[in-house]
Amino acid sequence: VQLVESGGGLVQPGGSLRLSCAASGFTFSSYDMRWYRQTPGKEREWVAGIESGGSSYYVGGVKGRFTISRDNAKNTLYLQMNNLKLDDTAVYYCNARLVQTNYWGQGTRVTVSS
Repeated sequence: VQLVESGGGLVQPGGSLRLSCAASGFTFSSYDMRWYRQTPGKEREWVAGIESGGSSYYVGGVKGRFTISRDNAKNTLYLQMNNLKLDDTAVYYCNARLVQTNYWGQGTRVTVSS
């Protein structure tokens, strides 16, 4: 099983990034997928999720700025991040879950700085 995040980087406030998470080794389409993020000294926080059926949901602070999506044909999860803020700086992790099964990627770093 692998979850490989990509697309992180350095961006100015107000800018955009698109994160990707390439999945392999499990039936991607059957899993609920989530993005989390973590900053030093803080617990990992849930950011956005998309169910296997396609319903999506967001933490309040990113609603309207971030969009989660999935392409089951490509086994890939996305997070489009617009109007980025300094507080969005974090390592972003992809998560796949089904009942009690939980898979994590290694993370991709997003730095929002002027």
